[in-house]
Amino acid sequence: MIILAFFLAHWYLSVLMQTLFLHRYAAHQMFTMSHRWEKVFYVLTFIGQGSSFLSPRAYGIMHRLHHAHADTEQDPHSPQFSKNLFDMMWKTRIFYSEIKTNRDSIPAKFKKGVPNWEWMERFGCRWPVRLAWGTAYTLFYIQFATSPWMFLLLPVHFLMGPIHGAIINWYAHRYGYTNFKVDDTAKNLLPFDFLMMGESYHNNHHKYGGRVNFGGFRWHEFDPAYPLLKVLHGLKIVKLRMGRDEEYM
Repeated sequence: MIILAFFLAHWYLSVLMQTLFLHRYAAHQMFTMSHRWEKVFYVLTFIGQGSSFLSPRAYGIMHRLHHAHADTEQDPHSPQFSKNLFDMMWKTRIFYSEIKTNRDSIPAKFKKGVPNWEWMERFGCRWPVRLAWGTAYTLFYIQFATSPWMFLLLPVHFLMGPIHGAIINWYAHRYGYTNFKVDDTAKNLLPFDFLMMGESYHNNHHKYGGRVNFGGFRWHEFDPAYPLLKVLHGLKIVKLRMGRDEEYM
């Protein structure tokens, strides 16, 4: 029970920070926050993703390119131009690494306004730090696992951030239903998104790239991150840009 609770806590905290900070804030600027709160969210993302910490700056730039060039050869992660899931993940890793190390030739408009706390970007991505997180997960399992099969969950902990990205970038472009006709293959992966905190409503999001609420077009579409953002807005931690329903680019 302890291991299951730990796994679920890591899963949902990681995907929450990915959808709130990396996706809705860094990539789409659906809300604003002070520099102090931005650093708090950086730290929460570092804790939530742990060994698979993703650079908010690189993620934001790469995701903007995805929206601008979805399902074309310029898309950083399109199933249409990959042999399989692992091929797409490898290509995504290379693209991400080029942005992270400033070896890209991406136009400046895609980089405007992305968060960039340079110290945390460097620290969170260092291999000794990633290995320290992985060691901590492993020691926790050694202490509390009650069956050998539980150790099969460890690779998910190690690669939590990329796994969440792969679920949407691969499966939500191949399976699911659509509410809207769009110029790409984006689909709503789950009718009720209990797994990805609203990210599964990918067709909705590709139709209205700046809309804060990813769900809400059908009675069963509930985006759990949206009411949380409303609470954070009410507490003046973030300021939602109300009424946005346009594409980012």
